[in-house]
Amino acid sequence: MSLRPFRNINRKKTKVINVGDVKIGGDNPISVQSMTNTLTTDVKATISQINAIHEEGADIVRVSCPDEDSTTALKDITQNVKLPVIADIHFHHKRAIEAAENGAKCLRINPGNIGDKQKIYDVLSAAKNNDCSIRIGVNAGSLEKDILEKYKEPCPEALVESALRNIKILEDQNFFNFKVSVKSSDVFLSIAAYRQLSKVMDYPLHLGITEAGSFVSGSVKSSIGLGALLLDGIGDTIRISLSDDPVKEIKIGNEILKSLGLRNRGVKIISCPSCARQAFQVIDTVKILEEKLSHIKTPVTLSIIGCVVNGPGEAAMTDVGITGGGKGNNMLYLSGVQSKKVLTSEIIDKVVTEVEKKASELEKKQ
Repeated sequence: MSLRPFRNINRKKTKVINVGDVKIGGDNPISVQSMTNTLTTDVKATISQINAIHEEGADIVRVSCPDEDSTTALKDITQNVKLPVIADIHFHHKRAIEAAENGAKCLRINPGNIGDKQKIYDVLSAAKNNDCSIRIGVNAGSLEKDILEKYKEPCPEALVESALRNIKILEDQNFFNFKVSVKSSDVFLSIAAYRQLSKVMDYPLHLGITEAGSFVSGSVKSSIGLGALLLDGIGDTIRISLSDDPVKEIKIGNEILKSLGLRNRGVKIISCPSCARQAFQVIDTVKILEEKLSHIKTPVTLSIIGCVVNGPGEAAMTDVGITGGGKGNNMLYLSGVQSKKVLTSEIIDKVVTEVEKKASELEKKQ
């Protein structure tokens, strides 16, 4: 158990839906998901990427299904991965039906662009028959023509109206196993739309800033947008959309939740930016430790501080801590208490040993 207190965020209570064996909404943990960027028809590559995403800490994964070959590939993919798979569907209702029948646990669709009502009904029927949930995915870049004409441009009210219209389509068919997203690449538009929608419905919300950009800019935009909403208690599942490796999306998503005290998973490192006072190379040490401790899933807090200015105070609030000292003698802290001096050359090995030991102790208590 972390010694560092977390802020309590009063989450909005939403309905609970199932995506495979993952429950979304209510008091359930906020789930983290990503989307593969392999060709879905390349079954081996897609399975490999999903397994890497899973190993990083994903709860759910989404794959694109633009054609029949892709939905056919889902049968092999879903049988060889542990994560529930969401099929990303646009326009063609048959792809949605095929995906549900081939193992998808959720369909990402916009009912408004699936076609006439009968096609929508056929998709909902397939979803019901195969215990498959749905995500109503409203996007500022693909609003219905009449809504766009009404509001002249994408705005929060337009996104919310589109979402409510599509919600009604599902409700009219007594289908309630769905979540909703109202995404935009604009941070402020996304925040405003999610806040407005959250006030008028209680279905679970999938949060995301769509097409957020490269690793750095996309991570920053997503942290601001999703962080603001999560602090408001809004959001039940999240996806960080980066022009990068999907594994990195999971890493950033988990870090956002960990920073807000909404998820405890793996080693949380508190480290200084380093300066002339540092007694050892903090930056290099942290990079190495992140890699060597990435296999640990049990929540453990670790402080790596280069000098005694803030080191003892941070170490007092973490499970394991290292504070830089003079002449290569650094202080190891365990559960906030001074333990022993550690030579700079021994920091990596000693910290890895103590963190693994602490993780094992905590795991046995759970």
